Amino acid sequence: MTDMDGKRKTIPRDISWLAFNARVLQEAADPTNPLRERIKFLGIFSNNMDEFFRVRVATLKRMIELGNTKKAKLNMHLEISPEKILEEIMIRVLQQQHEFNRIWGMIQADLRKEKIFLITEKQLNREQKLFVKQFFEEEVRVNTIPLMIDQVPNFPYLRDKSLFLAVLMSRKSADFARKYALIEIPTKAVGRFIQLPSPDGEKHIILLEDIIRFNLPSIFSYFGYEKFESWIFKMTRDAEIDIDNDVSTTLIQKIEKGVKNRRRGKPVRFVYEKEMDAALLEFLMRKMNLTSKDNLIPGGRIHNFRHFMDFPNVFSKKSQRKKPFQHPLLAGTSRVTDIVLEQDIMLHFPYHSFNPVIDLLREAAIDKDVVSIKITAYRLASNSKIINALINAVRNGKEVTVMMELRARFEEEANLEWKEKLEEEGVRVLIGIPNMKVHAKCCIIRKRINNRTIQYGFVSTGNMNESTATIYGDHCLLTAHRGIMADINRVFLYLEKHRTSPDILKGCKSLIPCPGTLRRELIKLINHEIRAARKKKPSGITLKMNSLSDELLIEKLYEAARTGVPVRLIVRGIFCMYSESKKYKKTVQAISIVDEYLEHARVFWFHNGGKEKVYISSADWMVRNLDHRVEITCPIFDPDIQKVLKNMLEIQLNDNVKARVLDNHLQNQYVRNKGKKVRSQVEQYNYLQSKRSRQQITDSLNQLPAMEATET
Repeated sequence: MTDMDGKRKTIPRDISWLAFNARVLQEAADPTNPLRERIKFLGIFSNNMDEFFRVRVATLKRMIELGNTKKAKLNMHLEISPEKILEEIMIRVLQQQHEFNRIWGMIQADLRKEKIFLITEKQLNREQKLFVKQFFEEEVRVNTIPLMIDQVPNFPYLRDKSLFLAVLMSRKSADFARKYALIEIPTKAVGRFIQLPSPDGEKHIILLEDIIRFNLPSIFSYFGYEKFESWIFKMTRDAEIDIDNDVSTTLIQKIEKGVKNRRRGKPVRFVYEKEMDAALLEFLMRKMNLTSKDNLIPGGRIHNFRHFMDFPNVFSKKSQRKKPFQHPLLAGTSRVTDIVLEQDIMLHFPYHSFNPVIDLLREAAIDKDVVSIKITAYRLASNSKIINALINAVRNGKEVTVMMELRARFEEEANLEWKEKLEEEGVRVLIGIPNMKVHAKCCIIRKRINNRTIQYGFVSTGNMNESTATIYGDHCLLTAHRGIMADINRVFLYLEKHRTSPDILKGCKSLIPCPGTLRRELIKLINHEIRAARKKKPSGITLKMNSLSDELLIEKLYEAARTGVPVRLIVRGIFCMYSESKKYKKTVQAISIVDEYLEHARVFWFHNGGKEKVYISSADWMVRNLDHRVEITCPIFDPDIQKVLKNMLEIQLNDNVKARVLDNHLQNQYVRNKGKKVRSQVEQYNYLQSKRSRQQITDSLNQLPAMEATET
């Protein structure tokens, strides 16, 4: 891959993303991780790859169909052709699939050492055969609908994400008399894993598709065939939702239509068991209009590995994951609101409990002085306590406004349902801005006391989702800062009146919003560091984010490194910058951390001549975030919170266990040095715990009676 000193200015985004998924695969291979976690990482890898094909590969294929003159419509800025990128993608995907199979083989060997066995239909003992027959009759048969595909005039539509069993039936006396059938594996209705009666000291598990395989003679008994062979396959389809320009339909109708059309998206990948009968494979390809250009990927016996994220917890060693703890300033308090009105509080998930966010809303719901609540929603928990608190607030007479982003990818149906439920309860629901997603995470609560208005709320880097808050690393600022609250009001005013008053966000004085402002302000901040470096004064840029791909900002970071500004980067996923160059006066430190928790926070730290500026943000440095989303970047004014954030970044920059070097060739080499082992997620937990302990000691001392002076 050519670096910036050669031809390419940046690493292709999709190739960089595959390098990130390779880091996930590294975690599955790491023998120091608990076995269940390693299996889970295989599931995450598989799920990531599914989404990559559904979104990114599908977009590249669309580009090829549209032609280069229409690239702009897809918001793609490529230095090389989509055809070349697709070629490189397929090479890397096949390499990763080979590595995946190797790691799965290692994990299976480790499972056997723990007396855990994944049994196929050909390995069942007598007792297990009886169990499988009975289980099929009681739980599976009613959910199993075989399709005789060589008889139907129109080949059935095969759903994305589903798993299919292709069946070949024949008679021993006449091999030429063959019949084909398809069975969709009913994983949603039954589940993928079934525990079998097992010998003492052992745990046997069978996959649902193997239960169906065992019962094929029963399923097709009507036809009188004697020999049954079967192979697993799955389809991946284009998941893009096309929002047409029909002015006679509402955005909601367009999204509903788009979700339905997505289910029939064009195939972008066909993954199949490599031992599949050649004639049957050819038959399927012909019926589904697939060619060798449609990403045909031969694999092993097991597909849809994303289900393995929910592998049964049959392990002797249970998870050592530490539970979230209460923020020290909130421990033992009766009301979160009272503390927030006194001082800013920063919650660091998943180390701190998410409960104070829910409690803040619950308190507002029953507070007689609270007049209104406004909040944004992007991805919510399935049984959202946030929504429950908001509904309770409406029932208690509060004005509640929810900005529900209906176009949050793969959450469209769920968010449409939430919208309907909220409106039934009397909540005012905003549904966004044409051609722009609302990705900001914020809330403002307004109280009226003696004709005086008090406002408080929060700004977060992560979703208002209590489920993901236990596994995503994020920061949430609870605050009553007047400048921040005034700007959150502007954000909601923009969401409500964007058609008539599109320039409202320009009035923000504390927050840096998107669209239109953040890139410009970031360039100013980087330029300030460049000027300092040119004058031989101290300078520095430390950035943490999920993805870095915006070419203008990458070019400014190149300039900063060439000038001598110390640039330190923590980027979990997409990383399109070349971190190595002979032209850099200072070595760029660029790392990615993939560990037990998903690093999701965005933090920007600039030296600023000693008057350091620290921000948290909902925005990555990508074109889509900066130009096509409503985002919030929030300054941290409290010096103590600034210090904690900076210390947490320093801990991550010193990680030499789970950090990988982001070099020009995407090699994913682990950071290794001779110093003390630093696993940053563990050290961050310990660091925040130590602050909690010190706060508890301080609180205890403050509760002691004052000592009286004594004469000597």
